[in-house]
Amino acid sequence: MDKTNQYDETINNDLFSTIGRETNEPSISIDINILKDDITKREVDIIVNAGHEDLTGGGGVDGAIHKAAGHQLLGECLNLYGCGEGEARLTGGYNLPAKYIIHTVGPIWSPNKEKQEQAKRVLSNCYKSCLEIAERQGMKSIAFPCISTGAFCFPKKLAAQIAIHTIYEWFHRYIGNIKNTEGCYLDVVEIVCFSDEDVDIYEQVVKDEEASRF
Repeated sequence: MDKTNQYDETINNDLFSTIGRETNEPSISIDINILKDDITKREVDIIVNAGHEDLTGGGGVDGAIHKAAGHQLLGECLNLYGCGEGEARLTGGYNLPAKYIIHTVGPIWSPNKEKQEQAKRVLSNCYKSCLEIAERQGMKSIAFPCISTGAFCFPKKLAAQIAIHTIYEWFHRYIGNIKNTEGCYLDVVEIVCFSDEDVDIYEQVVKDEEASRF
């Protein structure tokens, strides 16, 4: 099965020559887990950082990940020369329990209708880009924050709907076809929420997405 990038967004292909691929076996099932926790403490293969284009850290989850990972993370990020909206970059996890960090830049919500449509596409690309990198690296588990729902002011329910639908659609390329017996390496996706309200929103969206598919 061809596991090359099937999406339009840009992925940092050079990183695969410097960070080794894992040797996990493919899976044909996927678990999406919604939980309230500190993403810097998740014991998964990869956590996702919702960062800024310069990748130098900031507030919220971005600052928390940089602080927990240690100063070496900033040094590696500076060598990546930034990241565009909807794109993703891979670094080591350093002092985190996670082996790696994928940095992605989510969209800022705008009152302008045209910009809102673009923001929806960018947010979807954030999830696709991260999943594609994780799959290429042979990772089994990935933890996402609620991208763009904090300081970037993306409406929470809409962000959840885009995130969950994008994740299901991405996996459908690998496990949705009954003829596909190879599957994909990823089999656990976590959405790590900041509040109980966020957990309720994402859990309901997962139920709604599953109901629409079965």
